[in-house]
Amino acid sequence: MSTFKTGLLLAAMTALFMVIGFFAGGVGGMIIAFAIAIAMNAFSYWNSDKMVLRMHKAREVDGASTPELYNMVAHLAKRAELPMPKVYIIDNNQPNAFATGRNPENAAVAVTTGLLNMLNYEEIEGVMAHELAHVKNYDTLVMTITATIAGAISMIANFLQFSMFFGGSDNRNNPFGIVGVIAMAILAPMAAMLVQMAISRTREYKADRIGAMIAGKTEGLSSALNKIESYARRIQNPQAEANPATAHLFIINPLAGIKFDSLFSTHPNTQKRIAALNEFTDELSRSPFAVHGRHKRDNMQRVKSSSSSHTLHPWGEPSKPKSPKKGPWG
Repeated sequence: MSTFKTGLLLAAMTALFMVIGFFAGGVGGMIIAFAIAIAMNAFSYWNSDKMVLRMHKAREVDGASTPELYNMVAHLAKRAELPMPKVYIIDNNQPNAFATGRNPENAAVAVTTGLLNMLNYEEIEGVMAHELAHVKNYDTLVMTITATIAGAISMIANFLQFSMFFGGSDNRNNPFGIVGVIAMAILAPMAAMLVQMAISRTREYKADRIGAMIAGKTEGLSSALNKIESYARRIQNPQAEANPATAHLFIINPLAGIKFDSLFSTHPNTQKRIAALNEFTDELSRSPFAVHGRHKRDNMQRVKSSSSSHTLHPWGEPSKPKSPKKGPWG
């Protein structure tokens, strides 16, 4: 049902793109918009991850430059039965993170320096597990394509507003005249954001739940969600503000620093997400995915050792790793 609903929402996004094309250039404009939408979907499939990472000025890191984070992701990826994704860091004071990529074999996870500085080890682990859940569910492809189309809708809306100043839009373009053009220029970006909201909200709860299974516990993610939302309300994210169409990719709405943005939040209510995780705690604790006692302590050591120093079983616990050096999160 979630996949079917997402498909409908993507179809709605494409239809909206065609409608705004009609207002920009009549039937011919609608046909051109449809062709552009198809081309953009194809382009997004292959390049959207690179575009998003470039928008946010992300830099790739590896096990030599950032061993604790890299090995953490490696361990979680093995627990989730996923290929190792590329790992990126964004120089940004707001704690946040997102995943991108067309499939698990071409996935990437990105975290801000604010997240690494403000959250503890277990919280960062919960965030990384959540992002890998998006990769496992193929949410990253859907969400990056949505971001690309939404950005194009905003671009055409800006063109419509610009063209009105030079008499570029008139009654010949559509049956609604200049009033229709003005209305579409204002409402289309808002409608695109509403569709983004719906797509994101259908997937965040599931990613929280599967992320908790990957991490083996809910506490880290619950605490991280609470902290990130609190900081995001006070610390602005300049890259996200410059590229609002990518807001739904993040674990918490990065635009929350501006009050107006909260009216169009692309994420479910954070406290409801935390409540859902709390309800899942007892169920998870009785499952084979849970991390308890000694295994939780081993987890904190495991990611600091070489990812090749132990063998993992599907969704299970690894053999005891070599004794590692102490990392920056303790």
